[in-house]
Amino acid sequence: MNTTTMKPGRSEKPSTTPRKRHGGLRRVFALLIALVAGVSLAACSGPAGANSASSDTPRLKVALITHADPGDTWFDILRKGAEAAAAKDNTELLYSSDPDGGKQAQLILQAVDQKVDGIVVTLSKPDAVGDAIKSAVAAGIPVVTINGNEDRSPGLGAIASFGQNETLAGEAVGEKLNEVGAKKIVCVIHSQGQTQLEDRCAGVKSKFSGQFELLYTNIADMASVSSTITSKLQTNQDIDYLVTLGAPIAMTAIDSVQGANSKTKIATFDMNADAIKALQDGRIQFLVDQQPYLQGYGGVDNLWLYNTNGNSYGGGKPVFTGPSIITPEQADKVADYAAKGTR
Repeated sequence: MNTTTMKPGRSEKPSTTPRKRHGGLRRVFALLIALVAGVSLAACSGPAGANSASSDTPRLKVALITHADPGDTWFDILRKGAEAAAAKDNTELLYSSDPDGGKQAQLILQAVDQKVDGIVVTLSKPDAVGDAIKSAVAAGIPVVTINGNEDRSPGLGAIASFGQNETLAGEAVGEKLNEVGAKKIVCVIHSQGQTQLEDRCAGVKSKFSGQFELLYTNIADMASVSSTITSKLQTNQDIDYLVTLGAPIAMTAIDSVQGANSKTKIATFDMNADAIKALQDGRIQFLVDQQPYLQGYGGVDNLWLYNTNGNSYGGGKPVFTGPSIITPEQADKVADYAAKGTR
């Protein structure tokens, strides 16, 4: 807000009468009241007093396309962030998902046919969706990538990338496991072919000084996830940590530990309300937060900024939203947000 300072003028006759002085004050107060009323009306001119951004910019249409696996609550949090930004930015959000890379590529091409104003897409399988992203860019549609493979994003023509570097996140977990004295761990990959999951476990392995093993499961069949982990723990009683790559897998692993009568502890990537409760009561030792809400919000908001003012975050570099390791001592700080489904 620009402000102007009024300097009192000089007067050869400072002895203004009380009546005139009071009249001048009344005029000043009247002017202030009018200004306040004008500001209040301007603030409330949008729907329900919404930000002016939601009422004075053209309506946009943005597609959010993910590789969400059924039952993975991480994507619910991501979507809430995108929806919050869309509501603020006067944007219609079109959401679709498919864990199959080829089908996700088809969803991108469908968005191109719909002539959307922008696309936010998870980049877990860049080889499968890369050509479709290039087609969108060639059609003049700005693309923001999120959730992995940020190094591939510029080459596909995306204007920005939001997420965490999965290798660095894995390395942070490996170092944390050394710190807590782990000796033998199993890293559980819940969806084969997703490079960011492989990168997480590779990062853990690169820094962990003890014995390391991979275990593959399928999040689409949680019963098999449970039985696979239980069997592993029953035949390997010396495993002292399971590292899971998603909160739903962590919660299933808790049941598997109990079913196997094991003393194995659990650390996990990503979080939800259930995982935070498990962290608070000691069933999970620590977790890694990459802030999916922020990824969804940032992706949509970046496209609004790009369409309305030519802006983009990052200057061609990835915008990191994580990792942040959360321990039981820090759980209370995010518990309320997790309960609302935004962390």
